[in-house]
Amino acid sequence: MIKSMTGFGRCEAVRDHMKVAVEMKAVNHRYLDINVKMPKKLSNFESAIRTILKGYIQRGKVDVFVTFEDFSETNSSLQYHEALANEYLKYLRRMAETFGLRDDISVSTLAKFPDVFTMEEEDTDETELKAALEEAVRGAAVQFVDSRMKEGENLKADLLGKLDEMLLDVQFIEEHAPQIIAQYREKLKTKVKELLEDKQMDESRIAAEVTIYADKICVDEETVRLRSHIEAVRKELAAGGSVGRKLDFIAQEMNREANTILSKANDLAVSDTGIELKTAIEKVREQIQNIE
Repeated sequence: MIKSMTGFGRCEAVRDHMKVAVEMKAVNHRYLDINVKMPKKLSNFESAIRTILKGYIQRGKVDVFVTFEDFSETNSSLQYHEALANEYLKYLRRMAETFGLRDDISVSTLAKFPDVFTMEEEDTDETELKAALEEAVRGAAVQFVDSRMKEGENLKADLLGKLDEMLLDVQFIEEHAPQIIAQYREKLKTKVKELLEDKQMDESRIAAEVTIYADKICVDEETVRLRSHIEAVRKELAAGGSVGRKLDFIAQEMNREANTILSKANDLAVSDTGIELKTAIEKVREQIQNIE
């Protein structure tokens, strides 16, 4: 199936004493660009998250937001750093001796010094945390891909409609081109008759002039290639998968053929249709930018 490059997914993994939530969204990008924002506590798992997501996503700028809640009542504890307290005490006594001060150091005084007592979080079970995180990441990724596929189907339907419009323009140009040559032949004959008046007209010379003119304005090759490109886009859309880059290349080729038709056009109706064709191709290219 066709996938859009825009998408959204969210999933939570809940355990008895923790909850991990993962939210992800994406916009268009030429390559895969994953940005992960998470608590410092989970930073060791960033590489694992990227590896998992690469199995679900091929292109797009993806922002991933990870949150962590610890429900444990004993997730932090008071820590006493005796060695540090001993250092403080040693220097305080040295100061008293050096400056002849009264040694009035008390427990309460010493306890107020930085980092003598600290609150520290207890380590969470890494195995359980990693399992919960992976569950949330995969759940969000599945939802994310599902939203991309739904949007991709809408893109596919829109593109197929635009391809039908393009075919009508190509068909008009193919049908109108021979009429331009016939009209040119009649105009040329009329002009030659006026110039020669009663003299005999050289039909072979007129035929040669018409042939040269036909070669200059002939767009058969361009319309044949356009039909081929349109069919190629249809096949890629039917095949599905990550076809965005390939479709973008085909659209560039379509645009080149349309430019050539416009450069050869020597008729208002063909020029107008060529402009409509270029407009339709640009719309197709814009939509293709949204495909993974």
